[in-house]
This record gives sequence, structure tokens and C-alpha cells, in this order.
Amino acid sequence: MSNQAVADCCAPLAQSRVPSEAVGTLAQAFKALGDPIRLQLMSMIASAPGGEICVCDLTPAFEISGPTISHHLKVLKDSGLVTAQRRASWVYYRAQASLMRRLSALLDVPDEPPVRS
Repeated sequence: MSNQAVADCCAPLAQSRVPSEAVGTLAQAFKALGDPIRLQLMSMIASAPGGEICVCDLTPAFEISGPTISHHLKVLKDSGLVTAQRRASWVYYRAQASLMRRLSALLDVPDEPPVRS
């Protein structure tokens, strides 16, 4: 399922069931964010000025090896949360806002539970 199809697929969890064709992609994205390093990376990418950030700016923020950072970035990319673009010897990452909005909307819970009759 494409990121656009996921973005258009679902109402918040508190309103209706997630369609079976969307759960795999959505679960993969939530799973990717379940790791503390990846959550920090995602935060850095999503909040980067201009909407993108170079791997050269991400790596120094952690006390882990470059290959480990690359692995975590690959997981984020494979989950559809980020895109990557190589420019010369560096890779720049950009958050996929549509998938992030869908994840956020799924967790939107009203202050009062829905009334069912």
C-alpha cells in the first residue's frame, strides 16, 4: 500500500477499525518509531530547518557508530517515514509528512468516548 493510500485510509482508532489493507504499513511505521534512537532521528529529521537534514548532521548527535546510525535510518526509510536523496558523498533525509499525519490521526482520541446505541 502506498503512503498516499495509507494517508487516505483510516479514521482515528477511537472511531473505527483500521482496514486490513492498511495495518501492515501502519504497524511497520509504528514499530520503526518504537526504538529510542530511531525516534530521536525521526524528531531531528522532521524538525530540521527547510524540511531536510544531512546524515553528516545526524551522526554527531549520537554516541554510536556511523554504521549503526545508517541501519536505523534504513529502517525509517523502509517503513516509509523518510525519504533519502544522495548529493555527492552525503545523504539528505526528509520526513514523509503524509504518513506522520496518518499515524497522528490514528491516535487522536476525543475527550469523551463516542456514544453507541
